[in-house]
Amino acid sequence: MPASTPGTVSVHRLGQSIWVDNITRTMLDDGTLARYIADWAVTGLTSNPTIFEKAIAGGKAYDASIRALLAKGLGGEKLFFKLAIEDLTRAADLFRPIHRDTQGVDGWVSLEVSPLLANDTAATIAQARELHAQAGRNNLFIKVPGTPEGLPAIEQLIFDGIPVNVTLLFDREQYLAAADAYLKGLERRLAKGLDLKVCSVASLFVSRWDKATAAKLPADLKNRLGIAMAERCYKAFCDLKNSTRFQKLKAAGARPQRLLFASTGVKDPSLAGDYYVQALAAPDTVNTMPEETLQATAKSSTAAKAQRDDGGDCEGMLARITKAGVDVARLGADLQVEGRDSFDKSWSELLSNIESKTASLAAR
Repeated sequence: MPASTPGTVSVHRLGQSIWVDNITRTMLDDGTLARYIADWAVTGLTSNPTIFEKAIAGGKAYDASIRALLAKGLGGEKLFFKLAIEDLTRAADLFRPIHRDTQGVDGWVSLEVSPLLANDTAATIAQARELHAQAGRNNLFIKVPGTPEGLPAIEQLIFDGIPVNVTLLFDREQYLAAADAYLKGLERRLAKGLDLKVCSVASLFVSRWDKATAAKLPADLKNRLGIAMAERCYKAFCDLKNSTRFQKLKAAGARPQRLLFASTGVKDPSLAGDYYVQALAAPDTVNTMPEETLQATAKSSTAAKAQRDDGGDCEGMLARITKAGVDVARLGADLQVEGRDSFDKSWSELLSNIESKTASLAAR
């Protein structure tokens, strides 16, 4: 790796996968993603409705594909998923050597089901199956929200052999519920004598905790809640890996559902760009970073240190934050609902932008 990227190399060498939380057709066409892979130790990619909304609305890169899909009679949501799959299959192919060399542990890309299905288990399962079949790539995760309605869908999809990225997780209880759904899916496969190598990640959103409490906490506690919650979840992840329940599955060929730290871009401009990256470096996990965070990490000369598997002082910090007036359990539930609603809004804006573009292109 180039000497100019000690930050990303340092994190990678600790055993944490570095993924980029962005995709645009431009970064595929101009070689940016390929350079991230070659030079910055990037080994995967995530996307969400907000990312695609910005990419498609941001220029003319998608116009030719939209014209071609219009000519086939596609529109709205179906047209969007075709565009997204075009991008994500190209990205998946770039990551294919990593996926092969790590025997499927790494080299993943992610595509999210419609956020409008978050409260509909059956429809989520049906669309996830359809999208995975359309993409035709074995290194593509289908993203499913870890809401109460999403959990049965996660279990069923894992049983079906479809890799799942569980999204919109904020606290330990939500994470453990997602992990339980994953294990139940594997246990059903074990009972049927099926292969247990069905991969999954559980995406924990970090910085949104600190944005939500910025005005409520004293200076010495600001920007500490997200990290403390992530440390609590990392301890739960380590404990679960060592549990009798998982060890039985591991003996039959299962892999752990890796904990993925998401929303790791700083919201407070006074913080270093790699603030959450340095705090959350941990073996056997993933950090998916916005491009700005990835760039800050690549430029950093700070050697990453591994997070403690016992959670460090997270419980003490969470007790102090609770004493300062933050109902952590209530806030975790609220953040999941707000995250779902935010993706709903981005989805509506995305479809509106596509409708505008299609109308304009059709008129021409």
